[in-house]
Amino acid sequence: MTRGVTLAAMSIHHSAAVGFQAGAEAYERGRPAYAPEAIDRLIRELGIGPRSRVLDLAAGTGKLTRMLVPSGASIVAVEPVEGMRREFARLLPGIEVLDGTAEAIPLAAASVDAVTVGQGFHWFDGDRALLEIHRVLRPGGRLGLVWQARDPVRPWIGRLNEIIDRADDGHPRFRTGAWRAAFDRTDLFGPLEEADFRTTQRGDSELFVDRVASISYVAALPDDRREAVLDEVRQLLATDPDTAGREVIELPYVAHVYWTAAR
Repeated sequence: MTRGVTLAAMSIHHSAAVGFQAGAEAYERGRPAYAPEAIDRLIRELGIGPRSRVLDLAAGTGKLTRMLVPSGASIVAVEPVEGMRREFARLLPGIEVLDGTAEAIPLAAASVDAVTVGQGFHWFDGDRALLEIHRVLRPGGRLGLVWQARDPVRPWIGRLNEIIDRADDGHPRFRTGAWRAAFDRTDLFGPLEEADFRTTQRGDSELFVDRVASISYVAALPDDRREAVLDEVRQLLATDPDTAGREVIELPYVAHVYWTAAR
């Protein structure tokens, strides 16, 4: 095992398991909250309410889970990485979080009304995951996905993306759209519907260093390489005219929401 990664976690992409294990605290500090309008739309489209049982899959530290709580639904979380589950349990002690993956969900068949996935489906084996999600959904149950992606509307954000991209050696990414192929192949779910929302993350420069440190393949780098990436981010933020000397930096995102119903 590597850094306490469980057997279940090792069934996901290795760098995701190692990186998220190492970077759980940075993930909680650095990842922005979801746009409230995006989650309101997700809740509405999935029919989530006080009589619903919801599975939040690949729940991480509970960034999405905590925004589902006001719906009144009964929520169970599944997360393969022990460090993430530990943070989840600390932050959301009243919600059950189980060790498992999208390809091996530790729930009974037809046991939930809706499944949500935040920032995660691109890491899954899409075909196997859709089979498992369909298995645990009740007839007519719904699946919702959400990603928040940096919006490169300012030159410094483009340069930040370049730093991040240089650290990537071919990991699954939301922006490639490769994750959609499993939905194109399956007859278990209807067509994906989608909506976009805008939001902004605000904080000091170290918050955005944590944001980069929370990326799994950055967190999984050897210490010297990881620190070199983070030093590049610090240098960018300290010298770019849009960010240098600012107590509060603004980073815009687009929240992409998708939903579909089981057939």
